Amino acid sequence: MTAVVIDNIGELTTNVDDEPALHDAAIVLDEGRIAWVGESAGAPAADRHLDAGGRAVLPGWVDSHSHLVFAGDRTSEFEARVAGQPYAAGGILSTVRATRAASDAQLEATIVRLRQEALEQGTTFMETKTGYSLNVEGEVRSARLAARHADDVTFLGAHVVGPGRDADEYVDEVIHVMLPQVRGYVRWADVFCEQGAFGPDHARAILAVARDAGLGTRIHANQLSQGEGVQIGVEVGAASVDHCNHLSDADIDALVGAASRPDGPTVATLVPCCDVSTRQPFAPARRLLDAGVPVALATDCNPGTSFTTSMGYCVATAVLQMGLSVREAVFAATAGGAAALRRTDVGRIVVGARADVQILDAPSTVHLAYRPGVPLTWAVFRGGVRVR
Repeated sequence: MTAVVIDNIGELTTNVDDEPALHDAAIVLDEGRIAWVGESAGAPAADRHLDAGGRAVLPGWVDSHSHLVFAGDRTSEFEARVAGQPYAAGGILSTVRATRAASDAQLEATIVRLRQEALEQGTTFMETKTGYSLNVEGEVRSARLAARHADDVTFLGAHVVGPGRDADEYVDEVIHVMLPQVRGYVRWADVFCEQGAFGPDHARAILAVARDAGLGTRIHANQLSQGEGVQIGVEVGAASVDHCNHLSDADIDALVGAASRPDGPTVATLVPCCDVSTRQPFAPARRLLDAGVPVALATDCNPGTSFTTSMGYCVATAVLQMGLSVREAVFAATAGGAAALRRTDVGRIVVGARADVQILDAPSTVHLAYRPGVPLTWAVFRGGVRVR
């Protein structure tokens, strides 16, 4: 692999501590890593050269919450919801039926299509989950297919209780049969802790067993109502509590207390498009950040409640609707997502980090919110290789 210098950068967002954006900057990508960062005038020679033309450069998006392994369509559910029908977790079962009926090739084609769609919009690192089969064979298949294309894979056999199953019996199967069989394909285990999905006792049991088996933990928490999900996430040392629409003072205090944990904080991962689509109140992003809680933004790409791969849309929504500054939203969608996945090699432009870089066809990241919905991605490098 030959070294590439990108210079004449109008604005460079590095996400290094409180360092402000750099201007008239340059970076060098070499052997898949960031090899140099500084002013354009001091850039070392490299085998190839790319003039950024005064454009903004920032880390590739890190999407830490998505559901790409599915089949079918939930357009009718979406239409009913925008007409006033409230969202309920049970809609997942329609996707389960379609996913079980799909072939490996059909499922893999969807993963590849959506992953490529995200990459072309600057998402260079993407997590995805199982959870749309809810039986042993299907969850193992989903994990296997996801592992071929996603950067990080999460086992979500505990999405909702499998159709026609007793909850206690199903949880026992998740713990004792599914978890051992998916372990070779996944890094994380997740539970949807919510009315209509899994209660606190079941969530604790599944995550404790997953943690003891060596998997990292995550939890869908406090999306539709105030509950124990966030508290459980902190209790088990989860890397991320996701959704967080309904938080009490005690929930925020628990997350603040976990922010300085030596093995890594519990990040509040917020999914703005899902909030818009389900007409839930937005997660209290401003309140979380002001309290000192690490925040990530993610797409929650899924066929029912957030069918988008656009991290740019998430950033714009966080700025325009949730009270974040552009700088805070960009950080949450890059370094924040990395923290939610306990990664230190992505989400920042710093020497030694993976060379995941996007260039906007705009002079500043402010344009992400200033021009919402406009396709601004001009170039994308993943691992030092230009992919757009």
